[in-house]
Amino acid sequence: MITARHWGGRVLLSWLPVVVMVLVAVVDLTAGPGVGLLPLVSLGPAFAGLIGTWRRPALIGTAALLLCAGLGVYDGLFETRRGWTAMASVAGVTLAAVAAAVTRGLREAELASVRSIAEVAQRVLLRPVPRRAGPCQVAVSYTSALAEARIGGDLYEVVASPYGVRVIVGDVQGKGLAAVETAALVLGAFREAAYDEPDLVALAARLERSVSRDMGEERFVTAVLAEIQEGVAVLLSCGHPAPMHVGSDGSVDFPQPPVHAPPLGLGLRGGEDPQPYRIGFVPGEQLLFYTDGVSEARNADGAFYPLRERAWLLRARDIDSALAALREDVVDHVRGPVEDDAAMLLLRYQQQ
Repeated sequence: MITARHWGGRVLLSWLPVVVMVLVAVVDLTAGPGVGLLPLVSLGPAFAGLIGTWRRPALIGTAALLLCAGLGVYDGLFETRRGWTAMASVAGVTLAAVAAAVTRGLREAELASVRSIAEVAQRVLLRPVPRRAGPCQVAVSYTSALAEARIGGDLYEVVASPYGVRVIVGDVQGKGLAAVETAALVLGAFREAAYDEPDLVALAARLERSVSRDMGEERFVTAVLAEIQEGVAVLLSCGHPAPMHVGSDGSVDFPQPPVHAPPLGLGLRGGEDPQPYRIGFVPGEQLLFYTDGVSEARNADGAFYPLRERAWLLRARDIDSALAALREDVVDHVRGPVEDDAAMLLLRYQQQ
């Protein structure tokens, strides 16, 4: 989306070459040739190369050469080397601006190609979740910490399995392409195992083996698994923040696991095994799963985002609007780009 500030900057850059050349011409005609401003006409094609294609600096450069020639004849500078030097300066800057514009165009085309590939990768890795799964409405939000990225180290998925609606939300240690690779590994294993494993303990063990086998000791993944059954949500945490449970009366709770198990990838090295725990989940209630990019978002004073106090934002009738409001509030709290990937997945138990 092009903002007003961005649009204003482009308009300024569009007119800047013309304004500069006009000012140089006015000063030269007013002050006379003794001031020696004629070579500054080359600023026109130099600024012209900042936006647009190579044709723009070529056109402005041609106009600058004509202007320089006209002023040189008027000032009588071609009787000495000053006029020819000014013409050479304008011609040289024009050629450099054209070359820079061609190079920039190639880089922009390459960046556009990379972005299109990233969008395809996003659809494969973080494919759209179903808007409804079993008795639940579903909404997701994802914000990457990298300005040009569409995906990062946070992951989520919702699967309607024979054992109920199964959910995973996780956060890969680290950032960049290596984190994306690990996220793809975990999601692939979850999508397959969610249909096969009879309970969350077996599902978590399978994910643990996949991460430990393929990633070794290099990476780990915090994750929370959930299985939605009739009137009950079964949760299992592997070192991940507890989800936020919002009751139909607006009450807020963060149900804690019976043991604090290590993240996926560290479980085989000792520590408590993850244990499932149950909470009531009935019509009108909501479960918000999130990563630490949300719970640990800080404002300028270093204060964490007050998620509990902002639970009322999820009251909106439309589930997508409710989650969008919460996301905007997180961004407003930070007042700038997020420092970590931030993913949220909201389940709303549909009223009968």
